[in-house]
Amino acid sequence: MFETPMTVVGNVISEPKVRVTSAGEVVSFRMASNSRRRDPDTGEWVNDKTLYLSVSCWRKLASGVAASLEKGRPIVAHGTVRTSEYVTGEGEHRSTLEMTATSVGLDLSRCIVKVVGFPNGGAAPVVEVVDPESPSSDGAAPAEVVAAVAGSEAGAD
Repeated sequence: MFETPMTVVGNVISEPKVRVTSAGEVVSFRMASNSRRRDPDTGEWVNDKTLYLSVSCWRKLASGVAASLEKGRPIVAHGTVRTSEYVTGEGEHRSTLEMTATSVGLDLSRCIVKVVGFPNGGAAPVVEVVDPESPSSDGAAPAEVVAAVAGSEAGAD
C-alpha cells in the first residue's frame, strides 16, 4: 500500500476517541483543512474548499493527543496519508482519506499555549490553551501570557 508523508493544518472536528487494540492504545479523530480565497466582489477572505481526513495516533502520541486535544482546536498534524475504499450498507462505493500521525501539535498561529507545569514529575508538560481574544484564566491579557511563557516580564520591550 502506498503511503504519502503529509503535513495538514486545520481544526479538530470530532472529539478524539480512545481505543485499546492488541497493538496498543490508539486515539482517532477527524480534522478539516480549509483553503481560503479572496472574494473578488467584496475583497473579503472566505473559506473555499475543505479537505477532510481521519487521523489515528498510536503509542505516546496517543496519550498526548487524548490529554491535549478537543473538538474545535486548531492543529498541525504530520504523518502518512492513504485512501481507504469501502462499500456502504446500501452498496455505494466510497473512499476516505486517513492519516497515521507521527506528530500532532496545536497551531500557535491561531492559539496561545501556556505551559503550566509537569504532572507528577513526568516528562510531558501540562499546557493551557488561551483564547487570544480574551484574558487568560488567571486574568492576564494574552500579551502578558506570551511574555510569561517567553520568560520575560509583561509589557517589557
